[in-house]
This record gives sequence, structure tokens and C-alpha cells, in this order.
Amino acid sequence: MRNKNAFLFIGACAFFSLILCLTVFFLAYTQKTAVSISLLVLLFFSNFALSFLFFSFFYQKFIFSEIKKALKSVRSLYAHDEDEFEKSVAAISDSIDRLHAEVSYILSHREKEIEQVQKLENYRKEFLGNVSHELKTPIFNIQGYLATLIDGGINDTKINIEYLKRADKSVDRMIHIIDDLETISQLETGALSLEIEKINLIEIAQDSCKQTEIQAQKKNISLKIISKKDTLKVWADKHRIKQVFSNLLTNSIKYGKENGETLIVFTSEETKINISISDNGIGISPQYVPRVFERFFRVDKGRSREQGGTGLGLSIVKHIIEAHQQSIEVTSTENEGTTFTFSLPKA
Repeated sequence: MRNKNAFLFIGACAFFSLILCLTVFFLAYTQKTAVSISLLVLLFFSNFALSFLFFSFFYQKFIFSEIKKALKSVRSLYAHDEDEFEKSVAAISDSIDRLHAEVSYILSHREKEIEQVQKLENYRKEFLGNVSHELKTPIFNIQGYLATLIDGGINDTKINIEYLKRADKSVDRMIHIIDDLETISQLETGALSLEIEKINLIEIAQDSCKQTEIQAQKKNISLKIISKKDTLKVWADKHRIKQVFSNLLTNSIKYGKENGETLIVFTSEETKINISISDNGIGISPQYVPRVFERFFRVDKGRSREQGGTGLGLSIVKHIIEAHQQSIEVTSTENEGTTFTFSLPKA
């Protein structure tokens, strides 16, 4: 492209010089004045040199200066991505080609940004719909119980206390949803600071198993901890990691099969401890696996709501692990089971 621009530039100077020589020759011919070939050649090259210098000065002074301003403005749009920006145009020295490359770079990024905005807008609509639905259910339940009590049920000893308990349970569900949403919001914005300390993962796993033991017994699911050591120390927030274990164990029990088992497996590496929590439950279809960490996402919405929960547990787990500068992965096979794997830095 640069060679093409140079060729056009030289061609323009040559064409201008040729026109001038032909004009001189034509005037001399009409005036019947003799003009030597050597004079025309000298005129051509001298005019070519002068026009080349003139056009170069004009280009540098006006056109190139405007291009430099445009390049500066373009670069400022992606100052946050300056390294990648420079790499994409580093091999281009011609100013016009460089401007073209940088504008193309911006257009491609703008398209990606627009696509991302559209995805976020769709996510926002879906999220608001889920929130309203999750809150609407306990609100309608409370409204129904209170309406019955107001209409005379308060005097019926068979239902008054029972309906008040049900209304109280629905209030607890609303509080749980709001608390989980607040937790996610704080983790995303960084408003919730972690209290990093040296903790024993085996101890936390044992405590979490005790907390979910009653749930597991109802489905006759055994909870097993597999580790070569009795003590595994990591740097982490004790309260939040307990929350991770509790949510993952609850999830494995909820979707586990009767008489099944949930395994908590610890493996030690040089700088980190790997933790996997797996079950032999109903599993997840491949098309749903990438969405399991989305807020309120449920593979089987009707069944999930019957079993309780806010639909925010796995999303909270993901945010807590990411707040520890780690990642969590999920693998699942339908009707065979699901495994969640994450790691924490070894103390």
C-alpha cells in the first residue's frame, strides 16, 4: 500500500511536468519558435523536482499534520488498550495506511462492544424478570395467608398458627433472596473485602458436612471426604469458603439420587490445593453446563423451586472463588453426576 501511494505521488509529479512541457511545446509551435529536445527534457526534470518538493511540503504541512491529529484522536479512544493497539499497527509506517489500520481496529472493537452491550441488555431483562418472579412467589403466599386470616381465619385455631408460620417462612425466603443479591453485588463491586487468613480446609469440609447432614439423610446420601492428609492449610476467607462448601454440598444433595453419594476430594500441588465436589446425581445437559453459574438459572425450574433455594447459590460460589483470584469449573454428564472443581493457594 505504501509503494502504491509513492507511485501515485511520483506519477502525479511526472504527469504535471509532462503537461507543462507539452504546453510549452504547443505555445512554441503556434508562435513558430524552435524548441530543442534537450530544453524540453531539462524543463521536464526541473519542473518534476520543483513539483515534487512543493507537493511534499504541502503534504507534510497540511495533509500529514491533519492525519497525525486524527491518529492522536483515534489512539486516545483506546488508551486503556494501548499495548494491543500499538502491536496491531506497529509494522505500518505509512501514515495513510496506518490511519486506515487504526480505524479498522476501532471499528472491529466497536462491533464487539455493541454485541457485548446487546448481550448485557438481554441479560438485564432476563435478570429483572427472574428477580420479580422469585420475589413475587413469597409475596403472593404471604398475601394469601394474611387475607385468609383477616377474613376470619385468625379465629380458627386449626389454621391461624399454621398460616402465620407459613407467612413467616415466606418472609425468610424473601430475606434470603435479598441477602444473596446483596452478597453478589458486593462481591462484584469489590465493596465486600475478604478477610484472608490461614485456614484448614479439612476442618471446613467436616463442618459443612455436619451442617448438611440432615438434608443428606433424607435422601440417604453419604458425604465422604477424601484426602491424604488430615490438615490442609490455605490462604482464604474462612466464612466465605464455608459458604462455598455449604452451597456446593447443598446443590449436590438437592440434585443427587436416592442412596447416592457426594465426594469431597482434596489433591495437593506445589503452590495450591485442588478441591472437587462431585455427586452421582441427575447431572446436567451439555447445553446448560455453561449457564449453571448464572443468577437464578435452573435446569429444571419447577423441580428446583419445589426443593427450595434462591437460585443464587452457584453464582455466589463463582464470585467468591474469583474474589480469591481463582477459578471454578464444572463438568457434568446427564444421569451420571456433576463435579465442581476449584483451587486455593497453599499456605
